Amino acid sequence: MRKSFNTVKSRSSEIKDSPSVKRLEKRVQEIKKYSIENSDELLNQAIKSFKRNSIDVEFAKDSNEAISIINDLIKDVDFKTIAKAKSNTLGEINLKKELSSNGWDVVETDLGDRILQLKKVDNNPVHPTGPASHLNISQITDIVNDSLDSDVDPEAHEIMKAVRSDVLSRLKNASVGISGANAIAAEEGSCIMVHNEGNISIVSLKDLHIIVAGIDKIVPTLEDAVSISKLETVYATGNYVTSYMNVISGPSKTADIEKKLLKNMYGAKKVVVILLDNGRSAASEECLWCIGCGNCIVHCPVYNAVGNEFGFNNYLGGRGVAMSKFIENDEACFESGLYMCTLCGLCTLNCPLTIPTNEIIENLRKLSTDVGFYPKAHMQIKDNISNNDSPY
Repeated sequence: MRKSFNTVKSRSSEIKDSPSVKRLEKRVQEIKKYSIENSDELLNQAIKSFKRNSIDVEFAKDSNEAISIINDLIKDVDFKTIAKAKSNTLGEINLKKELSSNGWDVVETDLGDRILQLKKVDNNPVHPTGPASHLNISQITDIVNDSLDSDVDPEAHEIMKAVRSDVLSRLKNASVGISGANAIAAEEGSCIMVHNEGNISIVSLKDLHIIVAGIDKIVPTLEDAVSISKLETVYATGNYVTSYMNVISGPSKTADIEKKLLKNMYGAKKVVVILLDNGRSAASEECLWCIGCGNCIVHCPVYNAVGNEFGFNNYLGGRGVAMSKFIENDEACFESGLYMCTLCGLCTLNCPLTIPTNEIIENLRKLSTDVGFYPKAHMQIKDNISNNDSPY
């Protein structure tokens, strides 16, 4: 994992100090700050724009409601296979686990996520854009050969071909695709998704495309959404731009015959956007500035020592700890590593939006002690003082 992280560091260091990226950082900081401050207005605008574009819109107050909406949307589908794209939000609502328990085969289309899915045990991601960064090529080869009953050599291209062939064959008759969104443009009613593999194109071509996105992803315009996606790419991969940016602004249609609007050409016949709150409306503004690049955990000394034990579900490191307070509760915040953080501030120094994660953690510790959650050693000292009038 650290070897992979060092590769990301070296790539991004070459461009992130360029004048164009610095201008982009400032622009995105302003976009996110404005968007969170005006979230109610932008939410209403986005809903109106989606409806104008023939996109169905649902609102989910929590994970259970989001899963219930998805189950209702897919209940009459015959072929029980779903194409899924990489998404922290889908991990947040435990989509795979919930749908698998109802007999659905949820197939990851991202290579790293698919490798983890084939691994079956301890398969939580370790980075937003490099979920399998903690596995070396020998381990990945064993996972692929054991799961697919194949005999590929420990060679990256051969592994990629084997997984690609398996995914495409499993999705041959699938009619449902589910993804997240990197950003949502309220004015245009558009969802933007970034990817390098082309897999989101597979997901969005299914008859029904379900998009689950947090309300914090809504920004004023498509230009703003593209700016966020570009900055995320710089810090997550070390490239100025990703291979693909999909902009979804409605179901498939054409007007190439006498300019008559015809629906259902190649892409989705129906697009549904589920806007998820799940504690976001109660979260502090700084927690919602995040663009999901993962640069904080790349530089975090604690995360580099313990990995995804420090974080919550797909939200990794200190930011994951902060979000767990609002997504779940004080206990989840405590258990996700509230007291692992050293408060060194390297996350903030390396964040393109300078999110003050260490300050957020410090404030959450104060709230944690107010409701009685302390580290075990501290609790023992507290009990000793209470029982023995001494910390010993």
